[in-house]
Amino acid sequence: MSQHPPAPQVDRPIVGSYSSYDGAQRAVDHLSDNRFPVERTAIIGSDLRMVETVLGRLTRGRAALAGAGSGAWFGLLIGLLLSVFAAGNHHVLVLMLSGLAYGALFGAVFGFAGHALSGGRRDFASRSQIVAARYDVVADTEFADEAKNLLIKLAWRED
Repeated sequence: MSQHPPAPQVDRPIVGSYSSYDGAQRAVDHLSDNRFPVERTAIIGSDLRMVETVLGRLTRGRAALAGAGSGAWFGLLIGLLLSVFAAGNHHVLVLMLSGLAYGALFGAVFGFAGHALSGGRRDFASRSQIVAARYDVVADTEFADEAKNLLIKLAWRED
């Protein structure tokens, strides 16, 4: 019979509200530093939105370069794994360098081809993240007052 962690309580009192995730993290860290049972807390983000930051134009050359980079890492890993079974020490370096070179070559080809076959859709590189308008720190009802009191002390110190 497997043990499952207890389901999180939905209606726990808010003990602190912050405009950034770092602020909420600092609050829970402060609770932990003061020996508060932080396993009885949670950070809840509200009013979520997805923000995609455009990093730049993605050309076939950049796609090939990105493919070469990821292919090189994969090739190096394959070369390293194959070197475990190599007969002599001098073969290890050859296998790793060969894996790196072939991985970079095939990665570049696949990166270039993949971008060329996309038909001009998604001609940019980007990074996505989920952000919240507000981050609430909540605690189990029996611990909420203690948590609020500790966080009030933190607010006084930060002012």
